[in-house]
Amino acid sequence: MTRLVVVSNRVSLPEPGGASQGGLAVAINAALRQYSGLWFGWSGQSTPHFTGQIAMQRMDGVTAATVDLEEQDVQEYYNGYANRTLWPLFHYRIDLTAFERSYGSGYARVNARFAETLRPLIEPKDLVWVQDYHLIPLARELRERGVKNAIGFFLHIPWPARELLVTLPRHRQLVEALFHYDVVGFHTEEWLAAFRAYVLYEAGGEELPDGRLSAFGRTVRPVALPIGLDATEFTEMLASETAQQSYQRMEESKLGRRMVLGVDRLDYSKGLEERLLAYERFLTDHPDRRRDVFMLQISTHTRSDVEEYQDISSRLDALSGRINGAFAEMDWIPVRNVHRPHARDELAGIYRAADVCLVTPLRDGMNLVAKEFIAAQSEEDPGVLILSRFAGAASQMKQALIVNPFSQEDVADAISRALRMELSERRERWRALHKGVMEDDVVAWRDAFVKVLQDVAKPRKVDNAAA
Repeated sequence: MTRLVVVSNRVSLPEPGGASQGGLAVAINAALRQYSGLWFGWSGQSTPHFTGQIAMQRMDGVTAATVDLEEQDVQEYYNGYANRTLWPLFHYRIDLTAFERSYGSGYARVNARFAETLRPLIEPKDLVWVQDYHLIPLARELRERGVKNAIGFFLHIPWPARELLVTLPRHRQLVEALFHYDVVGFHTEEWLAAFRAYVLYEAGGEELPDGRLSAFGRTVRPVALPIGLDATEFTEMLASETAQQSYQRMEESKLGRRMVLGVDRLDYSKGLEERLLAYERFLTDHPDRRRDVFMLQISTHTRSDVEEYQDISSRLDALSGRINGAFAEMDWIPVRNVHRPHARDELAGIYRAADVCLVTPLRDGMNLVAKEFIAAQSEEDPGVLILSRFAGAASQMKQALIVNPFSQEDVADAISRALRMELSERRERWRALHKGVMEDDVVAWRDAFVKVLQDVAKPRKVDNAAA
C-alpha cells in the first residue's frame, strides 16, 4: 500500500482529555489513520540552535516526526511571514499585513530546513501531501534535493484576488513555487478561480484542455475539494460520558431559554466583534425576545505572540460587557463570554444544546464548526445554522441561513428568523445539511485528493521507466 507523508507547520496528535484540536489537526489525524502514514512538522518547541534532530512518536496509528525550530525561526517564519504577512493578506486584511524582508528570509530558511530534514524520511513510492500557507515553497526545496515523488499541496485558507496578491513583495516567486507541486488543492471553486486568474492574467500562463495550468515552464493541476468532518467519529463522540454531562449542564443552565452559540479561535478573521454588534442589534430590535434568549460565545486564545491578536480579547470583553451592562437584568445576562479552551467531546455536548449556531467569519477557508454543529444536532428538535457567505462551507451548506457578516441588520434578522422557525422547516434544513456532512466527510476529502495525486504520479513512473 502506498504510504502517505503529510507535512504541516505543526504536528498535533490528540491527547486524551486535552483541549479541542484545530480543524486541520483533526482532519489530518483522521486522514492518516487508515494509512501507514507519516506526519512531519514543527514540534511547537524552540531550541538555541537548529540541529535537524527528529523526534518520533506513534499514537492511534499515526507516526509523527517533529523538529524543533530556533527562536529566530519562530519569530520570522511563523509569527512573521506566516501570520503577519500571508494570513492577513489572504483574508483580505491588507491593512494588517506586515511586509518585512526579514520575515521573507525566515520563511525561506525554515522551508529549506524542513526539506533538508524531511528528505531522508521519504521513500521512493511515497505520496507527499503538504498542508497550508506556511509551506508553499516546500516542494521547490524538495525538488532541488532530488525528490521525484508526486507532491501535492492543499491550501486551507482563502486564496486572495490577484489585485490583493500583487501587493505582496515577490508575489510572483510565491506563485511560481506552487508550480513545483503536481496538484494544488483549494476548498472552493472561488479560491481556485482566483488562483487561475493570477496565473492567466498576471503570470502570463495558460489553461490546458485537461484543466491543468501552465506557467513558469511547468504545469500544475488545480482542484477544488472542500474538506469534511470526521463525521462518524464525531457523531459517536456524542454518546460519551463527557459529551452527555456537558449537554446536561448546558440544558440546566439554559433555564428554558434559547441559546445562540458561537465557537471560534480568537482571530480577527472570525468577525467576532461584528457578531456581537449584530446580536446587540437583535436585542435592540426585539425587546420582547430579550429574556427568552442568551448568547454563549466561546473564543479560545491563539497566536498570542502576534501583536495584532493581543488586543482582540480585551476588545471582545469590553463589547460583551457593554451589552450586558445595557441589557442585563438581575436574573438574566444576554452574553456569556468564555475564553477557556474546551475538549472536543465537551464541545460536542455544547453544540447539541444550542438552538442557533452563529458561524459568521468575515473570510474563511472552510470552517468546520458549521459542520460540527450540524453533526451534533438531534433530528427530533434540530437547531438552526446561520452561516457567513464568506466561509468556504457556504458553498456546500446552502440550507443554512446564509448571511452577510458585515451587515448587522442581516445577521440580526437571521437570528430572529432562526428563533421563530417552525420545527418542520428546521428538520427539513437539518436533514439536507446532515446528509452532506456525513457523505462529504474527511475520508472522502482525503481519498479524492490522494486519487488525483496518484493519477498524476502514474505518468511519471512510466516516463521514469522509459528513461
